[in-house]
Amino acid sequence: MENKVKIARIQVSLTQQQLAEKIGVTRQTISLIEKGKYNPTLKLCLEICYVVNKTLDEVFWVEKE
Repeated sequence: MENKVKIARIQVSLTQQQLAEKIGVTRQTISLIEKGKYNPTLKLCLEICYVVNKTLDEVFWVEKE
């Protein structure tokens, strides 16, 4: 899954560990999401968006090929 989690996280000056703590997951989970190797649930996507103050579209939208 292509996403902009890392960009959004850096824009709000959070480390992977800090973001993980705020949403209740491990740093490894954040790393896998950023690499596109883990497909987060809608609930987890929303939690990430709330913390980085972005919409789902801004962070997780994938263009149809």
